[in-house]
Amino acid sequence: MAIPATTLYDVSVPTFLQTARAVGGVLDRATRHCAETGADLEQLVTARLFPDMAPFHFQIEALTHHAVWGLEAVKTGVFAPPPLVGAMPFADLRDMVDQAVKALEAFTPEQVNGWSGKNLNIDVFRPVDAQNASTSAWAPRNLAFTSDTFLLSYSLPNFYFHAVTAYNILRTRGVPIGKGDYEGRLRTRSV
Repeated sequence: MAIPATTLYDVSVPTFLQTARAVGGVLDRATRHCAETGADLEQLVTARLFPDMAPFHFQIEALTHHAVWGLEAVKTGVFAPPPLVGAMPFADLRDMVDQAVKALEAFTPEQVNGWSGKNLNIDVFRPVDAQNASTSAWAPRNLAFTSDTFLLSYSLPNFYFHAVTAYNILRTRGVPIGKGDYEGRLRTRSV
């Protein structure tokens, strides 16, 4: 039996959607948890795992940027997400995830697959001192990618990093979530 080829669309849009929808569910769970326990939902917005790590609101903005604007970068050759908004009401973060899902749903397989294999030179922020990335300043560097390698080696890893960090922030604040919440709806074959 021949194995069908995996396309750029297959590895990007459904993957971003699965996790973005799961993050939306996790945010809903956090809202319910705070309502049930009397915890202040708005305190989650600025919560951090460690003092030198970005807060929860940044994690949500960054994961939506790497999904939607990562695909836009493949289309246009420029990674230009909108400026960060910063701390905002928790409900606005939830809306941001919904907007990202809608934007992702608008991409068609024909569109995304048509961008496959393009050569791109994209400015991305990287540590100035790669040997000390955790303490180094970061600055833009122009890197040569293909559309496929940009998504697979830059946008998807960053997207997952920020999704996991958001999940972990909520978990450390007592929101009752588990691995299944993070995984979201698996893409199983029909039987």
